[in-house]
Amino acid sequence: MRRLEVITYPDERLKIPSLEVVEFDRRLEGFVQDLIYTMKTSPGCVGIASPQVGVHKRLIVVDTSNSKHKENKVSHGLMVLINPRIVQAEGELIVREGCLSVPDYTGNVKRFYWIKVQAQDIRGEAVELETEGFEAVVIQHEIDHLDGKVFLERLVSPKELFRRKVYK
Repeated sequence: MRRLEVITYPDERLKIPSLEVVEFDRRLEGFVQDLIYTMKTSPGCVGIASPQVGVHKRLIVVDTSNSKHKENKVSHGLMVLINPRIVQAEGELIVREGCLSVPDYTGNVKRFYWIKVQAQDIRGEAVELETEGFEAVVIQHEIDHLDGKVFLERLVSPKELFRRKVYK
């Protein structure tokens, strides 16, 4: 496993929409392991999307199981979601978000409180899950990356952008 280089804002590559994953092979498995390693070795990180490391494929990794976030009420543990899409959503939540690709800032963003997601796993098998609170927010944040968006585009207002605390 290797730690991948994370692209940071305002790099134009973060604006490129990702393509659907169609090949589920050993190369994909190796890349997913590198992506997981990159997430786990980045302090405070609970999710990462493949475009953040320059691979424009619809693939995200999420793990909120160790998060102490006050809205972390549900956690499915480590999830690899390929070609994810939100098929149902309800409620509203304003949450302070940060991002590996925007290392110096956090900001308040409005998200759905509850979501149902359909995706594929590492073998290409269909998966469906429902989640809420912080885990739902993280999945929405990562899916935004697949669509070429960063959280800065979803701020509640420009006044809701803050300098990030330093993670050790």
